Amino acid sequence: MSVFRRSRSRADFTEEIKAHLQLESDELKDEGCSEEEAERRARINFGNVERAQERFYLKDRSEWLEDLWRDVKFAMRQLARNPEFASVVIMVLALGIGASTAMFAFVDAALLQPLPYARPHQLMSVNESSVQSSRWPLPYPDYVDWQLLNSSFESLDVYSGTGFLLHAPGGTEPVQAERVSGTFFKTLGVHPVLGRDFLPGENRDGGPNVLLLSYGSWQDRFGGRRDLIGRTVHLDDAAYTIIGVLPRSFVFAPGGNVEFWVPLNHLSEHERTRSFFNFWGVGRLRDGVTRQAAAIQLNTISLQLQKEYGSPDGHLSASVVPLSEVIVGDVRSILLTLLAGACLLLAVACVNVGSLALVRSESRRREISVRGALGATPARLVRQFVTEGLLLAFFGDVAGMLLALGIIRLLTRLVPKDMAANMPFLGAAGVDRDTVLFALVVASLAALLLGAMPVLRLSLQEIRIGLSHGDRGATGASWRRLGANLVVVELAAAVVLLAGACLLGRSLYHLLHVPLGFKADQLATIRVSIPDSSKDTNESYKTIAQHISALPGVQAAGMTNILPVQCDCSWDIVHFPDKPDQGESKKLEERHVSSGYMPALQASLIRGRFFTERDTNATPRVALINQSLAKTYFAGEDPLGKRIADDEDGRPAVWEIVGVVKDIHEGPLDVLDGPAEYFPINQTQDHSFTLVVRTSQDAGSILTTLVKALHAVDPNIGVSDESTMLGKIANTQSALLHRFSAWLVGGFAGVALVLGVVGLYGVVSYSVGQRTREIGVRVALGAQRGSLYRLVMQQAGWLTLTGLGIGLVSSVGTSLLMRNLLFQVQAWDMWTLVLVGLILGLASLIATIIPARRAATVNPVQALRAE
Repeated sequence: MSVFRRSRSRADFTEEIKAHLQLESDELKDEGCSEEEAERRARINFGNVERAQERFYLKDRSEWLEDLWRDVKFAMRQLARNPEFASVVIMVLALGIGASTAMFAFVDAALLQPLPYARPHQLMSVNESSVQSSRWPLPYPDYVDWQLLNSSFESLDVYSGTGFLLHAPGGTEPVQAERVSGTFFKTLGVHPVLGRDFLPGENRDGGPNVLLLSYGSWQDRFGGRRDLIGRTVHLDDAAYTIIGVLPRSFVFAPGGNVEFWVPLNHLSEHERTRSFFNFWGVGRLRDGVTRQAAAIQLNTISLQLQKEYGSPDGHLSASVVPLSEVIVGDVRSILLTLLAGACLLLAVACVNVGSLALVRSESRRREISVRGALGATPARLVRQFVTEGLLLAFFGDVAGMLLALGIIRLLTRLVPKDMAANMPFLGAAGVDRDTVLFALVVASLAALLLGAMPVLRLSLQEIRIGLSHGDRGATGASWRRLGANLVVVELAAAVVLLAGACLLGRSLYHLLHVPLGFKADQLATIRVSIPDSSKDTNESYKTIAQHISALPGVQAAGMTNILPVQCDCSWDIVHFPDKPDQGESKKLEERHVSSGYMPALQASLIRGRFFTERDTNATPRVALINQSLAKTYFAGEDPLGKRIADDEDGRPAVWEIVGVVKDIHEGPLDVLDGPAEYFPINQTQDHSFTLVVRTSQDAGSILTTLVKALHAVDPNIGVSDESTMLGKIANTQSALLHRFSAWLVGGFAGVALVLGVVGLYGVVSYSVGQRTREIGVRVALGAQRGSLYRLVMQQAGWLTLTGLGIGLVSSVGTSLLMRNLLFQVQAWDMWTLVLVGLILGLASLIATIIPARRAATVNPVQALRAE
């Protein structure tokens, strides 16, 4: 059968052609032609022998595949002959592709990918909104009414952070937990991978103590045992039954690094009032209902409730925003800025690669001309150069992906664990389908750029010029202008990145030098949780303070419910009974502190006194206020003896002001100081607080001693989060985000500056090399070295000034777009622009000196002899 027939060999076909030609020749000889004439006419009648052999060879083959393979092998040989060019191109592409791909991975995970919940577009963050804050917690009674009266949400739930003391065989340990309403996980569309969800009856007031475990807690604390369901764990003084385990992929950023999830079945006295704002809402919209419609309905309900029950904060409205916006928060603008900076660096890298390809195409003019003269079609040459570009882009893309993976891992590890829990996209960022697609698109564009430069040389005129002049032909004016324009683009982009880096760097400096109102050095901090079963909380405070103060090297020790510079997350709605003309309630920062806290911070007392151990529940309630509160609400009068009224523990309370302290920066570093009040912890009875210890030695060296000392006081005390105050400040979200922005944009700017300066050096150096004969003539005619220096420096100076001018104008525009990231710095800061100009000018001067020196030392005899 023909299927098994052996294919004819090329030798057989050649012999057949020879036989055919011989037969034709013999017939012509019989007709009277000479032997030579007969052979000639036989070949003419047959046609092109080589073409016939080629058609036979390609009959069972894919011609384009053969050509591609030959092009790839030729490209590999070309790159091997020019390893410097190949390595530089691959390195530059890797830098641009790696930086942009890494930033895109974070943007994709945070902004483009949907939340890991069912129908995430329907999930809304539902809360109160006031004049002071656009997102304000809900009182539990308001939530119950909203849930009953609204028809916009398929389900509406609340959550509130809490903590427990976990009693285990290894000792007592504080754990982070979240209290949620019964259908919380159904609203999110999350189902346990082991066990079950909460049942309706378990969410009622006084319901059973049950809990769901996070996947991480299941693995770390319980070894991933599947027979865990039904077992009990002891949290505080109660036994909780484990009913399920949540999926590995489940994260809920607003809750942080939560281990245990419990139903909302135990409400404190103050949580039952409408004046205690402690719960955050999350709801799922019904099909066909818009966010705006839901907000309008909840606003109507809110106004009805305020008319019926009154509002402690004047006027409250509903806040309905997509849950994704709450999770991303302020990180959105920073991620977009970093992606823009990385893409600008990528543009610089591509322009630099284009410049390199341009210079190399000039050196290959003779090669192009010879190949064209030998019959290579323009299409064939284009295919060859595009193949070379694709090969370089492939290697650059692979190196860039590896670099991107390293950047992603580095940035992820630099973020503290607690902060990373609030930014789940950090763990989701990686080399996935979208990231690879982005890198491939970038690499394809780079390949087109690499292939375009030599392709633009392919014209018959260039072929003739190349053959006549060989490699000695001077670069045309159009090509010099193209190279110069590419350098201008590089320098302008470098200026934009430099200006952004300088502005972010100055913002970081100002941020880290915000007046704190206390001395942060030599302060050790540790989070402490005392059991709820403690019979006398005040006695526990006293014992802990005395025991810690007696340690060697300890100068003072105090307690606070929230450390300074961490968050503006503890607010109090108050009014001033002695100022009835100001009927609207005020929003103040609230802190609970011990008598030793202010001395430990070395805070400044302006008037009155600090708290003492005599300020207890058995004495009248007292308060300290900061200078901002005194100036805002007691301007021109003595605040001492005045009163502050609020609802403490669900009951009306009045506090007498006994002292005024200098402002302590309580909120994040990038938030301005505001009015703040301080209550004695002896009168608020906090079971969880942070111990602040001032030492005469390095604060970090005493942390282990503090842990041992606290466990010596009571083995059931929970301790966690040991750190120095300086470390706490440095690892706040505002400091880390500003630091990362400054570092990354600064790194992008540094690389872009180097690439721009190298590009400038390349253009000027190449120009000097092409003008060697002209320079030799000038020297022969008596030109001085100074004039030759000016000749070269003038060219570089114009390029630098043009790039600087375009870059400065562009940088002002881009700085205005990123003004939300700046802290105490104007977007058009003059000193920053001057500094950028000096940096670029100095770098350009350094890049120009070498080719200028080479031009000034040209030997005219050798230059003319070379021509």
